[in-house]
Amino acid sequence: MAYTYLISGATSDVGRALIRRLLDTDPDALVLAQGCGDVEKLAPLCQAYAGRIRPFDVDLSDPYKVDTFCQVLATQPAPTHFVHLPALPVVNARFKNFDETRFAKDWEIQVHSAVKLCKAVLPAMTRQKFGRILFIQTSYTLGAPPKNTAAYVMAKGALGQLCKSLAVEYARHGITVNCVAPSMMETNFLKDTPDLIVQAAAADNPMGRNATPDDVVPAMAFLLSEEARFITGVTLPVTGGAAIV
Repeated sequence: MAYTYLISGATSDVGRALIRRLLDTDPDALVLAQGCGDVEKLAPLCQAYAGRIRPFDVDLSDPYKVDTFCQVLATQPAPTHFVHLPALPVVNARFKNFDETRFAKDWEIQVHSAVKLCKAVLPAMTRQKFGRILFIQTSYTLGAPPKNTAAYVMAKGALGQLCKSLAVEYARHGITVNCVAPSMMETNFLKDTPDLIVQAAAADNPMGRNATPDDVVPAMAFLLSEEARFITGVTLPVTGGAAIV
């Protein structure tokens, strides 16, 4: 079977590292790569893997644009794998300063678009009796989260419960649905996080550092692989020993 990977948030540091890993491993794979206003970040990969990456510039915070994207996906090879990565950068804020407008936007990006895209890809996966769906969560959902992260944790928690629900419903169709939950990962995603918080997280980690995409991508690739065919509904911590519950 020729694999087609739909990756939302593909322009992120993790998304680009995952694309490289998948295309290096499978010379016949095709990637449908969604970004938002930054698809030029995919240009080096598109050049290195000519004809094997199809970029799409879609604002996932707009439900109507997501609907249009789902219609466009119907004209593409049916995804056998769906990886959902997008989120607004973490903002540490006390609950009394909870930004409801920003939360609503992040909810659309992380959760509502995940629902719509799953609805778009699952029918074909069901017919094929094969599929892999993977969400990126956070170690903040494992046990007690850090202070001042309510908005971020709520959205990630919803993805975790969506994962479990879909896993139960679609297991009999040969479809697995899982999450990876990294601890703090040093990427552009932390651009709005104070350096002191980033440094403190590294110091508190049993390995003495924060995660990198190179730590997380192999775990993602495993859950997307045939070797993980009997693993579904799980959240795999990738934390260097931190936040294990």
